[in-house]
Amino acid sequence: MKRYRPHILVVIALAIVLSTGWHGALRNALTDLRFAWQSRDASGNVVVVAIDAPSIDQIGVWPWPRRLHAELLHRLEAAGARDIAFDVDFSTPSDPASDEAFVKALREVGGSTILPSFKQPTPNGGAAHVNRPLKPFGNQSWPAVVNVAVESDGLVRRYPFGERLGDALMPSMAVVLAGQDVNRRPPFLIDFSIRATSIPSVSYIDVLRGDTATLDKLRDKKIIVGATALELGDRFSVPNGRIVSGPVLQALAAESVLQGRMLRWTSDIGMILGLGLICLLMMYSWRRIAPGIRVTVLIASGAAVELVAALVQARWPLVIDTSLFHIAIIAYLTAIALDEIDFRSLLGRIAESRFHRIAMSLGDGLVCTDEDHRITVWNPGASAIFGFAPAEMIGRPFETLCAVPVDVGARPSMHDAARQALLVPGGAVVVEFEGRRKNGETFPVEASFSGWQGTDGFQYGAILRDISVRKREVERVKYLAEHDALTGLANRNTLHAGLAGMIADVRRRPREVGLLVIGLDGFQQINNMLGHSAGDRVLRAVAERLRIEADGKAVVARLSGDEFAIALDCAEAGEPIVAFAERIAQAFEAPLATGTRQHRVRISIGVAVYPEGGHNADDLLSNGHLALSRAKATRRGGHVLFEAAIRQELENRLTLESELALAADRGEFELFYQPQVRLIDGSLVGAEALIRWRHPVRGYVSPAEFMPVVNTSALSERIANWVMETACRQARTWEVSGNGVRVAINLSPSQLQSGDLAHAVAALLDATELSPSLLEIEVTEDILLHDEIRVLDMFKRIQQLGVRVLFDDFGTGYASLSYLKKFPLDGLKIDRSFVFGLLANSDDAAIVGSTIGLSKQLGLTVVAEGIENRATADFLVSMGCEEGQGYFFGRPMPAEAFEKQFLAAELVAVSAA
Repeated sequence: MKRYRPHILVVIALAIVLSTGWHGALRNALTDLRFAWQSRDASGNVVVVAIDAPSIDQIGVWPWPRRLHAELLHRLEAAGARDIAFDVDFSTPSDPASDEAFVKALREVGGSTILPSFKQPTPNGGAAHVNRPLKPFGNQSWPAVVNVAVESDGLVRRYPFGERLGDALMPSMAVVLAGQDVNRRPPFLIDFSIRATSIPSVSYIDVLRGDTATLDKLRDKKIIVGATALELGDRFSVPNGRIVSGPVLQALAAESVLQGRMLRWTSDIGMILGLGLICLLMMYSWRRIAPGIRVTVLIASGAAVELVAALVQARWPLVIDTSLFHIAIIAYLTAIALDEIDFRSLLGRIAESRFHRIAMSLGDGLVCTDEDHRITVWNPGASAIFGFAPAEMIGRPFETLCAVPVDVGARPSMHDAARQALLVPGGAVVVEFEGRRKNGETFPVEASFSGWQGTDGFQYGAILRDISVRKREVERVKYLAEHDALTGLANRNTLHAGLAGMIADVRRRPREVGLLVIGLDGFQQINNMLGHSAGDRVLRAVAERLRIEADGKAVVARLSGDEFAIALDCAEAGEPIVAFAERIAQAFEAPLATGTRQHRVRISIGVAVYPEGGHNADDLLSNGHLALSRAKATRRGGHVLFEAAIRQELENRLTLESELALAADRGEFELFYQPQVRLIDGSLVGAEALIRWRHPVRGYVSPAEFMPVVNTSALSERIANWVMETACRQARTWEVSGNGVRVAINLSPSQLQSGDLAHAVAALLDATELSPSLLEIEVTEDILLHDEIRVLDMFKRIQQLGVRVLFDDFGTGYASLSYLKKFPLDGLKIDRSFVFGLLANSDDAAIVGSTIGLSKQLGLTVVAEGIENRATADFLVSMGCEEGQGYFFGRPMPAEAFEKQFLAAELVAVSAA
C-alpha cells in the first residue's frame, strides 16, 4: 500500500479537482496567459464609431435623437463604408420625426445596415423579454443578436454564432458583419490575443461633422457603431483583467472570424494519454531514480506540454486543455515532498521558531525591572516604540521613559502600580502617561503593569503600547459623530444641539432664532444620469456655497441625502431671516463648478422662526420640513415661511383620513349615476358611477374634497373595489329588470398595483352574473404610467372578457396620442375643459374636431363630457360625436332617482310596444 500511496494521492487530487470544477478555472487561466504571451494586431477591417465622452459633451445627454443616427448613416455611406452595424437599442419609439428620418436613411443606404436584437431578463424571473428593432426599422435592415454569455468568474470568453429568438435562429452581430453563416454551430472562443487597442476607432461626433481625415479611415471598412463612454455602462470584463466596451467586444469577435481565429477546445484524448504516460513514468521511476531527477523530469514535462499548447494556440485556432496534466504534476511534486520530509523534526523546529517569534517579536513593548525600578528586559517592540536600543536602556531607571510633566508628582510609579496589580482581579493595572522617544518627541503611552516575587526579590513588568493612533481615531470618531462625512458640515445631532443652545440663549435675551431647511430640486436626476460620484461632488459644492454664504455666523448642517439646514441667531447674523433666505436662494442662481462640469442647481427653502415656528429644536426642525414640503409643491426655487396653517392643513388631512376609514366601516359611501346618452336622439346608452360621501353631520361631501386623500391613502384599494362591486351589482339589477344599462366606473391606480385586476374583474362578473358588455372601465394617464408592459397585458385580458376600456380625460395629459397607439382601448372621453368652451373658443373646437376624426379612424367610441346646453350637443353631433354626458342630460343622482327619470320611461315604451 505504501508503494502506491503517491499514485493514489494523484488520483484523489484529480478526482477532487474534477468534482469541484477547479480544473475549469485553471484551464481558463492558462488559456488567458497564452493570450497575454501571443499579442497580435487587428486586421484593421473593422472600425468602431465610438459614442464616447467627447461626443456626449458636444451633442448632449444620451439617448440622442435618431435623426443623428440617420445623418451618421448618410456620412458613412458617402465615406464608402462596406457594412454598418449599430450596437444601439432601437426597440422603443422616440419622437416620430426622428424615427421617420432614421427609416428613410436605412432605406436610402440600401437596407444593408445591421440592427441589434437582444434578450432581457424580466424582473419577476419569468421568460426573458426579447427586444427587437421597431418594425419599420427591421423591415429596412439585417437582424443580429448581440447577447454574450458571462461565465461564473464574471468574464466573457465565448461568442455564439447565433441564438434562437422565438421560432427563428438569429445570427450574431459579429458573424453577420464577417459574412459567415450560422449553420447551428456551437459558440467559439474569442481570440483575446488580438489587442483591443489595435482596433481602429473614430469618434461619433467627428464622423457626424464630416471630418475628412476621419472619413478617409472608413473607406471599404466594416463599421460597428456603439457606446464606449464610461457613463453609458456598456462594459464587459474579459481575460487578463481587461474591461472593454460592448462595440469593442463585438469587433474582437468579428476580427476572430475574419482572421480565422475562432478558437475551439481540442479533444480530451490527448490529455488522457498524457496523464497515463506521466503516471506510468512515475510508477516505474519512484524507487529507482533519485527525487531530484524526478522533480526535474516533472517540471520539464509540464514546461514542454505548456510550450506545445502555446505554439498550437498561436498557429492554429485550437486550444489544448493542459489543466489536468499540470494538476497531476503538482500532485506528484507534493507526493515527493511528503515522502522526503522528516515531519517530527520539522514540527519541532516550527514550534520552537513560533515560540521565539511570539516572545521576541511582539508589536507591543515589553519592559521588566528589578526591585529598584532599573530595566532588566527590553524587547524589540520597546525599541520600535521609543527608539532606544537594548544596550542603551538595560540598567537605566524606568522613569527615563516618561516625559517631564508640569507636576512632577504626576509621573506613574511602577512600584505602586505593580503592587496595586496584585490586589485586583487579573493581576494588572492599566494607566496612561506621556512617554518620550529618543529624539525627544512625546506621545501617549498605555502601560499594563504587573509584579511578582522572584528569587532576586520583587520584580516588575509592563506591556507598553503607543496609543497615538488610537487617540487620533477617537478624535476622528468624535468628529464623525458631529459632522457629515461627505461634506464636512455639521450633522443632524450637532445642528439639534446648536439649535437648542441658541433657543436657551435667546430665552434670556429675547430675539429670533431662524432655521432654514434646504432641499435640492431635481437632484435625483443628477444621480441617475451622471452617477452617485457626480452627485457627491455636487453635494460638496452645495455645502461649500452654503458655508461661504453663512460666513461663520450660523450653523450649517447636512440633514440627509439632498437636504441641508442652516440655524442662526438673527441678531448676530445682522439681517432678517427672510432676507437671509432670499440671499441663500439667489446664491444658487450661479452654476456650481464640479471638476470639468458645471451644474445649475435650484433650491427650495422652508423657514421656521422661534418662537412662532416652534418652541424647541424638535419643533423647529419638524416645522421647517413642513415649510420645505410646501415650497417644493408650490414655489420651487423659492422659500416658504412656516405658518400654523401649514400644520393645520396636515392635521386636517390626517383627520379626514381617519373619518374616511370610519365612513368605510359604517357604509357612508353611496354611488350616484350620471346618464350617458346617444347625442343624435337623446336615448340612454349608459351611466357613469360616481362616488358620494354622506357625512352624518356635514351631509354630502364633495368628491373633490375627499377623493385626493383617498387616492393617496391605504383606503384607496378598498374603496375602489367597493365602487366596482356596487356598480356591477346595480347594473345586474337593471339588467334583470329588462334594462341593459352600460355602467362606467373609474379605475384607481391602487387596483392595478395591488394584484391581478383582470382576474378580479372576471371573478366579479361571475359572482354578479353581469353581462361583460354592460361594464365599462375608464382609465386615466397616471394609471398608464405605471409598468406599461404589465398594464398592457392586463387590459388585453380584461377586453377578452368582453369588458370595454375607455381613456378618460383625454387631452389633458402629456402623452395621450402615444397611448392610443400602445394600449388596447375601445374609446375615449373628451375632457369637459374642451367641451365647456366649444362654442366660444375656436381652438377648443379644433381640438375636439380633430380628436373625433382621429378616433373614428382608429375605430374608437367618443364620449364628450360636460355638455350643459342643446347648442353644444348639436355642435358635437355635427362633428360626428356619438355619445355624451353632462348636466344638460342629467346630474349625478342616486340609483332610485335614476330609475324613475330614465328607466321607467323606457319600461313604459316597451310595454306600449
